[in-house]
Amino acid sequence: MVPIPPGQVYAINDALSAEGAADDYEVCLKQLVKNGVISMSAATGFPRFDLQLLGMGPDGHIASLFPGHPLVNEKERWVTYIKDSPKPPPERITFTFPVINSSAYVVTGAGKAAAVQKALSDKQTSSDLLPVEMAVLQDGEFTWFTDKAAVSMLQNK
Repeated sequence: MVPIPPGQVYAINDALSAEGAADDYEVCLKQLVKNGVISMSAATGFPRFDLQLLGMGPDGHIASLFPGHPLVNEKERWVTYIKDSPKPPPERITFTFPVINSSAYVVTGAGKAAAVQKALSDKQTSSDLLPVEMAVLQDGEFTWFTDKAAVSMLQNK
């Protein structure tokens, strides 16, 4: 366990509506950037986190950005909300791709072999991209943290 001072934890206000919580958290992040607590990416103009721990679903979703959902196209907001998530809970708060893409690393979990194979294949077309494929870093290095099961469908080259 890593001791984190309570003053360095910035929780989402779950007493607000999903929309209100997303707005509130974005304001909080913007204040943290203004105060120099979080840095900005010079390349993207969005906050740059050193590390984001993001799970990936079997459908290729990351954070609460699901395949085919309009939120995958959000380009302005830092934080947004979803009210019709295809996976429980239906209401969620999520970072947007510009914030995810500005981070130093994106981390995935285990058991997602088919989505990992698709994301890392050379046969991608823009019309059928999974959200995890859209997380292409513009300001750093994209590192996958996986277990053997997650990469079991990849062929050794």
